[in-house]
Amino acid sequence: MHVALIGTGLIGGSLGLALRARGHHVVAFDLDPDRLARAAAMGAADVTAEDPATAVAGCDLAVVATPVGRVGAAALAALDAGAPVVTDVGSVKAPVVAEVAVHDRADVFVGGHPMAGSEQDGLDGADADLFVGATWVLTPVAGTDPDAHAAVRTLATAVGAEVVEIAPAEHDALVAVVSHVPQLAATTLMDVAAAGGDGSALLLRLAAGGFRDMTRIAASHPAIWPDICAANRDAIVAALDRYLEALGAVRRMVDAGDREDLLALLERARGARRGLPVSAAIAGPLVELRIPVPDRPGVLAEVTTLAGSLGVNIADLEINHSIEGTSGLLVLIVGATRSDALVDALVTAGYHPVRSEL
Repeated sequence: MHVALIGTGLIGGSLGLALRARGHHVVAFDLDPDRLARAAAMGAADVTAEDPATAVAGCDLAVVATPVGRVGAAALAALDAGAPVVTDVGSVKAPVVAEVAVHDRADVFVGGHPMAGSEQDGLDGADADLFVGATWVLTPVAGTDPDAHAAVRTLATAVGAEVVEIAPAEHDALVAVVSHVPQLAATTLMDVAAAGGDGSALLLRLAAGGFRDMTRIAASHPAIWPDICAANRDAIVAALDRYLEALGAVRRMVDAGDREDLLALLERARGARRGLPVSAAIAGPLVELRIPVPDRPGVLAEVTTLAGSLGVNIADLEINHSIEGTSGLLVLIVGATRSDALVDALVTAGYHPVRSEL
């Protein structure tokens, strides 16, 4: 496959690395020549181009990996330049699809959104395996060309992603809930914690695993979010309104000392959280192992190496540090089939795991 890559940030760079690692040819263009040169130097492109038209010449498929605010214009430029198929990787779909719909070759544009990322900015976070096991959303519409549709599906699956197809507006409403509002919630909580003068320094020293987990995405690259919020404004505002309403209900429970309703909420949320899908690579039932561990170098490697030696695939992993910093809790989600063997091995190694079925 000959792919033209328009934009070489985190997703574009990762896609270039992933495609080339799998034997595909990548020609890249970026408005920032230094970033483009760095992408090529790290192996994200076979060839670089001086402009988008040169990049798409002779390609099988063009991928627009620019910031959300420029996706529509870049997709139209790729179509004008003759790209036979065009897709994008932006996290907002309906406005882009509408912008591209005016083009006489709009039928060969297929909106896309790989649900993958990194806390590291730009090319610093680029990874050839970023899309392995990730969900890649496609948003074809009624007039989408079947061959173009098939080509974009092939691209996504070629780098290890699992394809899900939904309508553009539905995508935006769902992503507002699972991606955009969480970013704003984490950012706001982090800002609240960091405010307040000298007291905030002590508060942040007390920050335990739960706070760190919830605010982790507040460290993501800030420059991309104003564009995303502008492009998906209506869906984000609607989701924020529902979230604020729910927070108001929680506030009333706490204020009234309503233990019964609060417990019911906590149990509902716990059940929903534990029901989130994990790696598709593990078939059959899953179990959770909660392993108290000392806070010392090498503990994570010990546990994961032990799992690997027993052929136990880890579907998900969390680390919760204690406030004191002397111990923590390692949470593993593993396949049930070999979990008993792992528990026995952990006990033999001096750990005290607690096993529960999911």
